[in-house]
This record gives sequence, structure tokens and C-alpha cells, in this order.
Amino acid sequence: MTLFRLDASIRREGSVSREVADTVQRSWIERHPHDTVIHRDLTASPLAADAWLLAASTRGVPEDEQTPEQRAAVTLTALLANEVLNADALLIATPLYNFGISQHLKTWIDLLAIDPRFVPGPDPLAGRPVTLVIARGGGYGEGTPRAGWDHATPYLEQTFGAQFGGDVTVVAAELTLADVTPQMAELRGLAAELRTKAHELAAETGRVHAELVASRRADAGLTGAA
Repeated sequence: MTLFRLDASIRREGSVSREVADTVQRSWIERHPHDTVIHRDLTASPLAADAWLLAASTRGVPEDEQTPEQRAAVTLTALLANEVLNADALLIATPLYNFGISQHLKTWIDLLAIDPRFVPGPDPLAGRPVTLVIARGGGYGEGTPRAGWDHATPYLEQTFGAQFGGDVTVVAAELTLADVTPQMAELRGLAAELRTKAHELAAETGRVHAELVASRRADAGLTGAA
């Protein structure tokens, strides 16, 4: 079986989204140690900001009339789509940046969406488990001053669920900036509690998704990694 993991945090050390995603992955691998993990780190290997523009500009342009840059962008698009489509499940980890997602994560999603296999029609992910790990520095729940300001989670749920057809589970950690923000000092106890709960849900989600995929593959008569 194959798990595709994507990290979008610009932080390598101290990243809560990476930390919680590690728990999902570890829980999966503990049950299926021989499975394959395809890892794309958008910080370690950033996508060019103009990649989507170049790929989109090839619409209706014969391949022999495309520039080398356009052909490279189309090749990149196919590579990214293959990584996702060849996986049995997805794990996408990102912080909330400026109340939304970062430019490099949006570029990755836009490149996926322009691949012919992801255009509207048959759901390309067709019920595959998708874990969305979201780290939010503040509090965004009902009754908080910034309730409704999280524009990342609904967008990601809509994209990977309704648009691409995945079976989405959200694992969120809130108040992740409490430990380093003096004004949030009184929230540190609650932040630690929420972080623990996020790890507990992450471990459970990794286990459930691994067993679900294994069961589906067994029912289909498939063995080994995808």
C-alpha cells in the first residue's frame, strides 16, 4: 500500500502540523511496516510560482508549438498528479497562514486541478482516505473573536472532498502559538490539551485509514504496495 504525504509548513523544526502528521504516518506504518510513503515537502522542494500559469497557457496549444518552459510545466503537472493518483491514501499537513493556505500549497493544488485526470467529472480520488492536518496559531471556534476567519479548512475540505471525491478527515490543533506568544500565556494549558487531543485523533486516523485501505485491497484481491 502507498501513503502520499505532503507538508506545507515553512518551518522544519517546531512545526506542529509536521509533528501531528508524523503521528498519523507512524500509526499507519506501525500496522503496515512494509508500506510505501511518498513524501513531497513544499518547503524543501518549492514549486515555481509561474508553473501553473505556464501549464494553463498550453490549453489548446499543440505540443510542438509549446515553449520548453510550457512543456516542463505540463510534465511537472503530470508528475504531481501521478504521485497522488498512485497512492491509496493522502496525508496533507499545513498551518493556517494569514487565515488561509500558503501560496506554495495553492500552486500545488492548482497544478493538480489542471491535470486532465482531475478535471470535473469522475472523482479522481474516488473515496480514498484523505487526512487534513491543520495547525492554527490562535482560536477559531464558535464564540471566539476570530470564529469564521479560518478560510483554509473549508477550502481544503471542499477541494479534496467535494471536488476530488476523497473521504476527508480533519485533524486540527489550535492555539499552537500560545507557548511563544506572551499575550496568550493564560491559554497555554488549553493549548497543551488541544495538542494532545490532536495527536490522539491523528493516531486513531492513521490506524483506521491503514486498516480501511488494507481491507479494500484484500477485497479486491490485491497485495503489496500500490
